[in-house]
Amino acid sequence: MGRVTDLAAFTALLAPEGQALLDALRDYDPARELAVASRLRRDHPAELVSAALGQARLRQRAAAKFGAEDAYRMYFTPNGVEQSTRASVGTYRAHRLKALGVGSVADLCSGIGGDALALARAGISVLAVDRDPLTAEVARANAEALGLADLIEVRCADVTEIDTSPYDAVFVDPARRGGNPGGAARSASVRGGGRATGGRIFDPEAYSPPLSWAVEAARKAPHAALKIAPGIPHEAVPEEAEAEWISDGGDVKEAVLWFGTEPGARRATLLPGGATLTGGTLPDPGVRPVGRYLYEPDGAVIRAHLVAEVARDLDGGLIDETIAYVTADTLTPTPYATAYEITDELPFNLKKLKALLREREVGTLTVKKRGSAVEPEEIRRRVKPKGPNSATVLLTRVAGAPTMLIGGPAGG
Repeated sequence: MGRVTDLAAFTALLAPEGQALLDALRDYDPARELAVASRLRRDHPAELVSAALGQARLRQRAAAKFGAEDAYRMYFTPNGVEQSTRASVGTYRAHRLKALGVGSVADLCSGIGGDALALARAGISVLAVDRDPLTAEVARANAEALGLADLIEVRCADVTEIDTSPYDAVFVDPARRGGNPGGAARSASVRGGGRATGGRIFDPEAYSPPLSWAVEAARKAPHAALKIAPGIPHEAVPEEAEAEWISDGGDVKEAVLWFGTEPGARRATLLPGGATLTGGTLPDPGVRPVGRYLYEPDGAVIRAHLVAEVARDLDGGLIDETIAYVTADTLTPTPYATAYEITDELPFNLKKLKALLREREVGTLTVKKRGSAVEPEEIRRRVKPKGPNSATVLLTRVAGAPTMLIGGPAGG
């Protein structure tokens, strides 16, 4: 289906017949899609039914990111669901911009408008720009659906041609997936379009638009936030930018380059609680023997290279100079790491592990790994845990040697 046809089908969904179909599909079961489609096509055009079913599937997928209340009022494209910011992260970013005194933002590469919606809900007026006509229409429909159209202007245009000088801040979320033939000129059309875009891009200069273009756009504004992949090399971060890594529920979601805040700072922010750790100037913590407690830093802390700050606060050290596990003799509450109480430290040996777990009647086994090539599923299959008790096995290296650390969540 061509882009013009896609746009026409989407426009039809906004008409009363399309809205009635979407309402009827609110709780439909995808496993029964063929039967549902056959029934609906008796009374509605086949193309409209296909479009409504596609939108219903996307809404179900989007509920995890946007929450069901919003997702079932919003509109999506396949790439829009895949690449949109999780609502909790967008809300955090929007409130941080608001706290900086930002009242207006040029949202470049806006996609389906997820970030624009979060900004508007924070009371910020937004210019949302995307070159793809379908994506722009979806963003416009989302602003209307959530009652934010007065704060969001959607413009179908090339982001490289936008004058951002009237705005307090610039936000850029470049496409970070392959298959974008148009380069910087196409910018967000791939982000919001309906076609699969291939694998993730790890080279910041292969973003669309490239990171260097986004950085130049940021330098022209009083404030800016550039959303980037969390795996960005630290050496690629401009000196005048603050780099922030954000996790949500323990999963690292994104990194952001902030301009007009704290040049050179490194920050890890953990949602939903909002705990924030800054630093990046401490030397690496030393290696020490495994103590009673092992701490697994949050992924955002690791990506931000702030493990040394966590080790300092815990009065701990590393178990290996290449492994981001911190060990200490005392239990210290911290939002930045998960604590385990260690009962056994053994050289890697599956027979010994199986015998120990059998002796302790461990049937519920959690296997974690860091610095080990062995897969947790293989461990569970080989040791065949059985019994009423539970344990955690951490496969790692201690001072360079493959090691099994056995214990459980501290305080659990």
